[in-house]
Amino acid sequence: MPDSKPVIVQSDKTVFLEVDSPVFDEARDALCAFAELTKCPEHIHTYVISPLSLWNAASAGLTSEDVLQTLNRFSRYPTPSNVEIDIREYMGRYGLLTLERRDDSLVLRSEDPMLLDQISRHKKTHSFLEDRLDLHTVKIGGAYRGRLKQSLVKIGFPVKDQAGYVEGEPLLVDLRAAMLSGKAFQLRDYQKNAVSSFYRDGDNAGGSGVVVLPCGSGKTVIGLGVLAKLRRQTLILATNVVALRQWKREILDKTTLTEDEVGEYSGECKEIKPVTIATYQILTYHIKKTDEFPHLKLFESRDWGLIIYDEVHLLPAPVFRITADIQARRRLGLTATLVREDGLESDVFSLIGPKCYDVPWKVLEKQGWIAQAECHEIRAPLPIEQRREYVMSPARSQYRIASENPIKMNVLEELLEKHKNDRILIIGQYLRQLRIAASSFGIPLLTGQTSNAEREKLYQQFRRGEITKLVVSKVANFAVDLPDANIAIQISGSFGSRQEEAQRLGRILRPKSEGQIAYFYSVITRDSSEGEFAQKRQRFLTEQGYHYTIRNLDDDQAMPRPLSAF
Repeated sequence: MPDSKPVIVQSDKTVFLEVDSPVFDEARDALCAFAELTKCPEHIHTYVISPLSLWNAASAGLTSEDVLQTLNRFSRYPTPSNVEIDIREYMGRYGLLTLERRDDSLVLRSEDPMLLDQISRHKKTHSFLEDRLDLHTVKIGGAYRGRLKQSLVKIGFPVKDQAGYVEGEPLLVDLRAAMLSGKAFQLRDYQKNAVSSFYRDGDNAGGSGVVVLPCGSGKTVIGLGVLAKLRRQTLILATNVVALRQWKREILDKTTLTEDEVGEYSGECKEIKPVTIATYQILTYHIKKTDEFPHLKLFESRDWGLIIYDEVHLLPAPVFRITADIQARRRLGLTATLVREDGLESDVFSLIGPKCYDVPWKVLEKQGWIAQAECHEIRAPLPIEQRREYVMSPARSQYRIASENPIKMNVLEELLEKHKNDRILIIGQYLRQLRIAASSFGIPLLTGQTSNAEREKLYQQFRRGEITKLVVSKVANFAVDLPDANIAIQISGSFGSRQEEAQRLGRILRPKSEGQIAYFYSVITRDSSEGEFAQKRQRFLTEQGYHYTIRNLDDDQAMPRPLSAF
């Protein structure tokens, strides 16, 4: 019956999805392929169909007919005619323009000569174009491949890049059949599919794109699979030194490369080897704002055949700029979420490549590749004295006051007692709050001020079970391999950062022994701006199928009651 269908499509291209529908999961997974989640309260989720979401869908092989059939299948009412027209138009634009090679020249080609006329005259693109070779082809300045792609996306005409790549310097490398421990090793089926989707049998249609998979699902291993498939010298960009060294350990453990072939390029060590792993921090280092970035020369220091961007959603602006100039290199982006808080998703699309592979988090959870997780939000009252200060403060100060709510320590004490036999990460934004938590409960503290050697020591102790709890700042948001952690308690966060929420849950998603469940607690201040930002933070995870159980603590002279409900 039509009334049982859970989707309503509005003429402004918003899409409403009823959570209580028996086909909610199926409809949500289908919508995620071409629409962006914007709101996720308890009963109705709101999506928006945008040009970028449709172009990512088109690049993944979906057609406008596929999208419209999905909407018609789940929609309670007919799809508005203007939405249908816009879907056909936007998806139809993908591939109208192609970048190709003609002899030694780079050309922009289209079957529509009037579209080429339009591009040639547009103020954002005309400076990148040179001679009109024929009715359907325009020559492009050799250095403008990336900048033209950026500009074309911004004016609404994404180009399909089929100009190919330089091969890069050869590298003899294979995946091991067994890791150094002797345990058998092979790619999982979805990892093989991700490698294949990126490589595309070596065709020019492949070779650039982003793989989107949850934390703990082995994105690093996919990078190694691509490296072994291409067998070319490779530059890998990581978020920090800890992540860099994890990449190095994985390379030595799972490929035939030796220590002499893998280099570290960071603030501590600057080696350039056939496979070089660098940090974003060193690449964007400069003394003054007006200075050049001296380490960006690393991109041209060898004839790289592949560049891997780990946590591509964090890619800093200077690396975007140099990436625009090296479009002839194969580029692989790895991330748990394409969400960028700076709104530069279109630059990832144009410069790194479109989304070439993803799997919903809940699918991998059902298959046992990541841990089953429960998400809880605990809303604590603000003590009376802090409430007065909160009311009298500007907005940014209000957020910090709410985040550092002292009642959160009472909540933390209850949770630590409840999970006293578990492996716990306590994660926060503000150092003063983290120091209080660490000293109050006698737990080691790890922040950006902790030396890399001390970080490695604490991580190793946690992995070996010598310590079972860590208090960590945002330095632990990314690429920290602590497979036995099964509880994360978030006591403060970066405003409404959706990608941070996803990454923090990701710290506890590696599969547990005996199918142990992971628990993610977010402790916030009730009736505050922190609560408003928390809703924004949760948006991405809700899109992936996670549900937050909400608990409100009673306000009894600002002293919370025990959390017996959990």
